Amino acid sequence: ILIHLFNSDITLGKNGVPVAENFRLEQSTIADTLQAGQVRVKTLYLSVDPYMRCRMNEDTGSDYLRPWQLSEVADGGGIGVVEESKHHNLAKGDFVTSFTWPWQTAAILDGDLLQKLVPQLVNGRLSYFLGAAGITGLTALLGIREKGHVAAGANQTMVVSGAAGACGSLAGQIGRLEGCSRVVGIAGTDEKCSILVQEMGFDAAINYKKGDVAKQLRELCPGGVDVYFDNVGGDISDAVISQMNQNSHIILCGQISQYNKDVPYPPPLPPDIEKIQKERNITRERFLVLNYMEKQEASVLQLCQWIQEGKLKVR
Repeated sequence: ILIHLFNSDITLGKNGVPVAENFRLEQSTIADTLQAGQVRVKTLYLSVDPYMRCRMNEDTGSDYLRPWQLSEVADGGGIGVVEESKHHNLAKGDFVTSFTWPWQTAAILDGDLLQKLVPQLVNGRLSYFLGAAGITGLTALLGIREKGHVAAGANQTMVVSGAAGACGSLAGQIGRLEGCSRVVGIAGTDEKCSILVQEMGFDAAINYKKGDVAKQLRELCPGGVDVYFDNVGGDISDAVISQMNQNSHIILCGQISQYNKDVPYPPPLPPDIEKIQKERNITRERFLVLNYMEKQEASVLQLCQWIQEGKLKVR
């Protein structure tokens, strides 16, 4: 017996906030015997990510994202342990991961679609392979390297929105490791802001729910903003872009504030902000980490090295 997490037949639509009633739990059974190449796994970790909101629409807005189907098991990044194997390269006790892991407690999966994990690379913290040493960490590292134009010694200031999130908290630290001289985060509570500064090495953090964000940015980034790691979009991003320097760079990672709205991706900027972007020659190009998978192995090893050395703090 196992538990499935299914989409319900309640239609959410492109405009709307997901609620518990959009899903349902079900119990089912899985086959007793494996076919050649299959493995039986026990689920250990599932990653719940902002992009999944787009998968609740019939049209995800992306050619690389498949919509979840009504009354089928939801899926996403996951990690499990092999309990039985008929795959030549996987044995009982191996830890494995996939981007399309079903949301169920146990499953029979095609072994060819699984990647074997080495727990020692993350000091035994398996869940890191869904975060700091997984697609989240890759997004932060490759986003900065491919779109940030960070150069050691260039006295650059980086601002990160959604800075206490899985990706943002890494991006700020990686920005520092790659050479930024000043890193400022934007988050939603005083506790998050405190963690960013005291634990993760940010120079300062702004609680966007308190006070004037633009005013605080002027005070904390007196030399303007050279690199903006954008996770949220909307009003916060407009405030940051207004203070960006000539020939600066936006790393367009996500637009979380817009995911419950029927708008294209990336959402268009307001006319006055778009004017600033063009006049100051600010780059704002769509960034998709899946386009850089040839750099995955080396980048994961770099992330794991920083974790082992204590240079990359993970929550």
